[in-house]
Amino acid sequence: MKVLGIMGSPRRKGNTEILLDWVLAGAEASGAQVEKVIVSELRISPCREIYACLKDGNCAIKDDMQALYTKLLEADRIIFASPIFFYGITSQAKALVDRCQALWARRHVLGIIQDKGRVRKGAFISVGATKGKRLFDGSILTLKYFFEAIGAKYSYELLVRGVDNKGEIQQQPTALQDAFALGQKLVLEDS
Repeated sequence: MKVLGIMGSPRRKGNTEILLDWVLAGAEASGAQVEKVIVSELRISPCREIYACLKDGNCAIKDDMQALYTKLLEADRIIFASPIFFYGITSQAKALVDRCQALWARRHVLGIIQDKGRVRKGAFISVGATKGKRLFDGSILTLKYFFEAIGAKYSYELLVRGVDNKGEIQQQPTALQDAFALGQKLVLEDS
């Protein structure tokens, strides 16, 4: 089983990446092959809405998304991790999501479905500084549509409020344990 972790925070070794690493460790301990992609280190241009993808399912913009499309399609489980910036995912993460218009076009316009019969799952990990009741609402909706567009089921989430300072998540051992358990669950549960 292939598990892909998408780290959407521009801050390295921060709360979001720490949680993602714990999820990936849980998945790896359960026998999965894991890979982590650091979005801020990739060259991903924003979607230009030129709709070239409607012709053949391929994006006309040639950048690091080309290799990422393959990884997204090959992964059995995808963990999307982003902190909350103004009640949404980071701009780096959102550029990746928007560029998946090409995968949506393949699936819903052109009928190209490469994962027939394969159960693919997605999980969303997020950390936010405030404790607002609706802190994650917008991001959850975005991620549900993202996973649907790439042919994965939004299956799990790990959302932590009130964490801001770099590394502060390590003071919440239950969050780390929950992250490890989530990685195991992603691999061991069938549907």
